[in-house]
Amino acid sequence: MPDTNEIDGDVYISPRHLASTTGTGDPALAPLLDLGWDLRYDEDSNVYLSAPDRRVRLGYLPEGEDDGLWRINAYKDSFGPPAWGVCFNDRVPTEFVQAFTTVLATAYEQGPDTYLARPVSGTDEHDPFLAVVPLLKQGWEIDRPRWGVFAVQAPDGHAGLEFTTGDLDPEAELTTRDARWQLWAGKSIDRPVWYATASTDTPVTLLTAVTECVADPAPLPRWREETFSYIKGMAELTPILPPGPPTPTPLDVQRSVASRRPAALPAASVPRWSTTSRPALPGPRR
Repeated sequence: MPDTNEIDGDVYISPRHLASTTGTGDPALAPLLDLGWDLRYDEDSNVYLSAPDRRVRLGYLPEGEDDGLWRINAYKDSFGPPAWGVCFNDRVPTEFVQAFTTVLATAYEQGPDTYLARPVSGTDEHDPFLAVVPLLKQGWEIDRPRWGVFAVQAPDGHAGLEFTTGDLDPEAELTTRDARWQLWAGKSIDRPVWYATASTDTPVTLLTAVTECVADPAPLPRWREETFSYIKGMAELTPILPPGPPTPTPLDVQRSVASRRPAALPAASVPRWSTTSRPALPGPRR
């Protein structure tokens, strides 16, 4: 167990899909910055990262035009349209974005065949269904909310993942919520607190990185007073207790008992039996 003195929070949020953003993008940017990706800012303090070959780009856009805080695109041709795009809105738990960028960093190092690998049904490594498996293993239930949509829903009904079948508009997938994949939490997909979308050709390994993180049963630490960091009224909050005293060893117990024992009393003057006669007591005076 981690030292509670090192945990950034005073409550645990469970289930973790009812957490929200930590309010800082640094943990999710770090995996790509560690690879030496180019970092730039604009006058509004939006952050832009570009891979060395400019074929993967990330925007962290707190001052963007909508609530799409994170936008990540990959390109076959650095001057062509995106091959795939992912968006995380401004309330998505930062840990979920970090899970994505961590695997993206690994995929980028392995080359275009990995970070541009298209999902293909019926294959061992690229079947889209693989992204759903981590959620099913944690009790999420298969649903058919409407025609042309395959979905799974969290046991509490406050989160879901939808996969839309059929043809979709490639541009709309990158700029709206009308994407192949949509992950959400809140009251419903129509009124989500947070959501994430991914276009048709997003690699399965990247999608699975997110669903594995969402499915992890471990709660996420947050600060109780920072109500933006969890979905208030839905999430279960458990105090993060400070570490208790270490379990005493037998030697510790022995020393403790010895420290509480009263000091020895001085020996009393007690007459002892003797073979000699005691001196006679003086008689009464006359």
